[in-house]
Amino acid sequence: MEKHEAKSRIDQLRELLNDYGHHYYVLDKPIVSDAEYDQLMQELISLEQQHPEFLTDDSPSVRIGGEPLPFFDKVQHDVPMLSLGNAFNEEDLRDFDRRVKQGVNGAEPTYSCELKIDGLAVSLKYEQGKFSRGATRGDGSVGEDITQNLKTIRSIPLRLKEDVTLEVRGEAFMPKRSFEKLNEAKEAAGEEKFANPRNAAAGSLRQLDPKIAAKRNLDIFLYSLGRIENDQITSHHQALNYLQDLGLKINQENRHCKTIDEVIEYVQSWVEKRPDLPYEIDGIVIKVDELDQQKTLGFTAKSPRWAIAYKFPAEEVVTKLIGIDLNVGRTGVVTPTALLEPVTVAGTTVKRASLHNEDLIREKDIKIGDSVVVKKAGDIIPEVVNVLLELRTGEEQDFHMPTHCPECESELVRLEGEVALRCINPKCPAQIREGLTHFVSRNAMNIDGLGERVIAQLFAEGLVEDVADLYKLKREQLLQLERMGEKSVDNLLSAIEATKENSLEKLLFGLGIRFVGAKAAKTLAMHFETIEALQEADYETLKAVNEIGEKMANSIVNYFQQEEVIELINELKELGVSMTYKGPKLPSAEDVQESPFLGKTVVLTGKLAQLTRDEAKEKVEALGGKVTGSVSKKTDLVIAGEDAGSKLEKAKQLGITVWSEEEFIQETTS
Repeated sequence: MEKHEAKSRIDQLRELLNDYGHHYYVLDKPIVSDAEYDQLMQELISLEQQHPEFLTDDSPSVRIGGEPLPFFDKVQHDVPMLSLGNAFNEEDLRDFDRRVKQGVNGAEPTYSCELKIDGLAVSLKYEQGKFSRGATRGDGSVGEDITQNLKTIRSIPLRLKEDVTLEVRGEAFMPKRSFEKLNEAKEAAGEEKFANPRNAAAGSLRQLDPKIAAKRNLDIFLYSLGRIENDQITSHHQALNYLQDLGLKINQENRHCKTIDEVIEYVQSWVEKRPDLPYEIDGIVIKVDELDQQKTLGFTAKSPRWAIAYKFPAEEVVTKLIGIDLNVGRTGVVTPTALLEPVTVAGTTVKRASLHNEDLIREKDIKIGDSVVVKKAGDIIPEVVNVLLELRTGEEQDFHMPTHCPECESELVRLEGEVALRCINPKCPAQIREGLTHFVSRNAMNIDGLGERVIAQLFAEGLVEDVADLYKLKREQLLQLERMGEKSVDNLLSAIEATKENSLEKLLFGLGIRFVGAKAAKTLAMHFETIEALQEADYETLKAVNEIGEKMANSIVNYFQQEEVIELINELKELGVSMTYKGPKLPSAEDVQESPFLGKTVVLTGKLAQLTRDEAKEKVEALGGKVTGSVSKKTDLVIAGEDAGSKLEKAKQLGITVWSEEEFIQETTS
């Protein structure tokens, strides 16, 4: 075959296979036999091997899986992937409806309802219609690049039906049948089975070898537009239809509801129909349909005000409580945990359940040997609901909390106003291990490769006693640890070194200061900018900071007065760990009054090269401006990055001032 003929046939085969694949995997309406599809695929692979100059990364043949990856790169989301607030009953849904109506000044909202797929949230990016990158949700701001693994999901088109640039969000999942086959294979091989389809999907997409992901038969439903330059879309249900027109797979069970009563009817119908689906769902997502109303309602720090997730009533099962284990957390709280005869709850094998504290054990009259009712709270955390007293035999045993720490033997105390028993020994090994695990976690210093297992090994071998020791680890020490090869060790040391450049809020949260969560850490870092300034702040200075209350202010002052904390901070400084805030600066009152954004409505469009959308928005809002998503006559300023599309054109037509990213940065830093 001549070269030009091969190119023509390759193009023809790709078009045919993409069309056949769309009908089979997206529409569930195959138009050719499996044998015919496989024959055409083999012909394509053969031609691409003979003419590698024609091989492209959006060819249907790439779905079989590429070369193994050494690690996953980090990905900054253009628009944060926030979590949703939860509703557990009809009253919660009606409260949500009331809040929405208040937020849109009494307008009558309509709602878009969709099944909440129990899988792994992902973001897909398309550049000019071509699939360019896929990422996990991660912490909502930063995820992991799993593009090669996502390409193995055949319901994800590698090229859209239009050459558009957009970002879409969806849920990758493992169908029930694929899950059953996978666990059958694992059992036959003598390997540990996956607990549920969600864990199996997440584990498959986080395989460093895409060929493994390709064998797992995953699927996906896309449920929202993250970013697109298209002012014609005014509602969520329009956006879903648009995604479908582009060739993306959406869940066909979605419904546009005009009232909250229709929403509740839809929710109740799926409580009954849920087991009949070929995939797992754990609730219903309800979104305000009109995009303008979504913008008006806005967001809290953690979730959108215009959406909520209804969680199905927890499944309850009966099992036997065979023992009670004690765990010491990083703050020294000793928590009892029920040890259970293994039982399946909501698709997961449960062996342990939370008992919270001694008072709850007494209140529910829980004894070792009892038959107990167990449920998963919000389909996530197992807990003991109650005891079946009628099944007692008289052989059950009372449980008493210890007087001394099960880990270090120090005397336990109950602080005033608290129900929990606490170990107050700062050298308690359990607290140190838990503190180290917290320090390296995603929302803290985010050290890849340092999970609980590795932390436990490092601690057991005497290689770490506090967080500063993590920055002293040597290659030869790590190579001696179980299941740590050269590549793993090199990646881990690189990850540790990279965290020295983290912004201050990551360190503050990682230190585990009592009452200081991730949001408060960011607030403190923005306000004080250096750890030295925070260390010097007294109670009144801290209380004057927005969102810092009495308890937190007292806790911060007490924390930084401890001699061992002062020594730890100094040691981390000497090791090169950054003690400085590196995000957008908090403007002074004078800056706000003189700000060109004060009282102005600003639209961000296109790709920003030096800032994320979130950072740019924070700068505008900190200087008294308001950021909206669409250009109108009320818009005062448009900040345009690369590839700005229809919003830029509309701004020019309306005569609205347009700044480049460089002008914006100059204005906000001058």
